[in-house]
Amino acid sequence: MKSTALAGALVALAAVPAAAQDLPKAVFGTNWLAQAEHGGFYQSVADGTYKDCGLDVSIVQGGPQVNNRAMMLAGKIDYHMGGDLLQAFNAVKEGVPVVSVAAIFQKHPQVILAHPGKAETFEDLKNLTLLIGDNGYQSYYQWMMAAYGFTAEQRQPYTFNPGPFLADDNKGMQGYLSSEPYLVEKEGGFTPAVFLIADAGYSTYATTIETMADTIANKPEQVQCFVDGSIKGWYNYLYGDHSAADAMIMAENPEMTQDKINYAIEKMLSEGIVDSGDAETMGIGAMTDEKVKDFFDKMVDAKVTDADIDWKSAYDNQFVNAQVGMDLKK
Repeated sequence: MKSTALAGALVALAAVPAAAQDLPKAVFGTNWLAQAEHGGFYQSVADGTYKDCGLDVSIVQGGPQVNNRAMMLAGKIDYHMGGDLLQAFNAVKEGVPVVSVAAIFQKHPQVILAHPGKAETFEDLKNLTLLIGDNGYQSYYQWMMAAYGFTAEQRQPYTFNPGPFLADDNKGMQGYLSSEPYLVEKEGGFTPAVFLIADAGYSTYATTIETMADTIANKPEQVQCFVDGSIKGWYNYLYGDHSAADAMIMAENPEMTQDKINYAIEKMLSEGIVDSGDAETMGIGAMTDEKVKDFFDKMVDAKVTDADIDWKSAYDNQFVNAQVGMDLKK
């Protein structure tokens, strides 16, 4: 009699939707204001994918006055959107126990823009004065100098104002694939030549999922749920109905509009930012030892990263490369 009652209770509990259960909570912090480049994460909140695997996820957007990575170090949030592998290598150098567990972007969306007819190839950019910000100069531009022979003299500081570029067709300008090209088209009235530095060999992953080493050690099932849920969200966002996620993004960031979102999605798809390379066979989020080592070696050669750091401790790919969510691709 008691066993029958217990069995009935267990069946009833199993029938309760995940959303109605008291699920463990997790907080994910992005590294900038809400935008389409964060869309897969918002998608999994909006459509209940995270809850389906047993996690109640909330997203805290970043911004110019927000340091969500510091919030994770302080234990205030559980997961963080990393920028690229350079940040991961720097964390190792500084002894910070942050680990990348998935790479949503297989290509870094950093681009160099030129006026039409002024550059046909990436190497042609050496004939221009390039507007590059300080962070870019200290990272990818050092690689451009080491790998292609660009010079410090041809670089001028970029102040995130496209005016000097628009006024001088002998200038090139740094940008983000889904942002500055769109801005130039709207404000300059022309379509710029766009060179993706990833296609020129800058092989870092970007938009990584970071968490603390202790979280991996103590909550591996939760990490797997968050990674799997994020991957599925990205498939649904890129290849399915993303309207609910877009609504969340625009509510979080009033500066974001549907046309900007649509432009960004189109560029992520056409340039293979998310779903290309290893992701085509291993699934979105893929990370391989070979690609991490390749980028590490390039950064050592460019004197951006120290050769003696334990680069393998910067990431953990046990949670990816399992073809999760590939059935959702349409």
